[in-house]
Amino acid sequence: MRRTSFAALIVLGLALIAFQMPVASAAQTFQIVVHPSIEGSKIPRQVLSSIFLKEVARWGNGEAVRPVDQSMRSPVRAAFTEEVLSRPFEGMAFYWADLIKKGIAPPPVKQNDADVIEYVAKTEGAIGYVSVDSTVPDTVKTLSVID
Repeated sequence: MRRTSFAALIVLGLALIAFQMPVASAAQTFQIVVHPSIEGSKIPRQVLSSIFLKEVARWGNGEAVRPVDQSMRSPVRAAFTEEVLSRPFEGMAFYWADLIKKGIAPPPVKQNDADVIEYVAKTEGAIGYVSVDSTVPDTVKTLSVID
């Protein structure tokens, strides 16, 4: 019984330590990049989520929204999925399978930050995400995510 209580205290202690550890915010984990024609400098997290879940099809000016995802193996995609879409990374395959049955295709996938930046720079209405360490050229612009 003493060992069980001791083990419970250790688990509780570790949980409290984890709870107090700072969690990286979206701005610290990735950058949002958009085609330079997109107006504004900020995007609400909920709007960003709706764009990447294909719930929003047009920007405020009527232009088509063209989201682009990173590779399934990309750590930045896992972080983006959990922080912005508020969904478990593993569950997204089921989400897209359901939408594909309805005729809604997922965003195209690019292999790395450079490919995402190239796509966004060349595609009007495009929006993507890259790692926070990625150098963003002036061929695209960044948006700040707000809550």
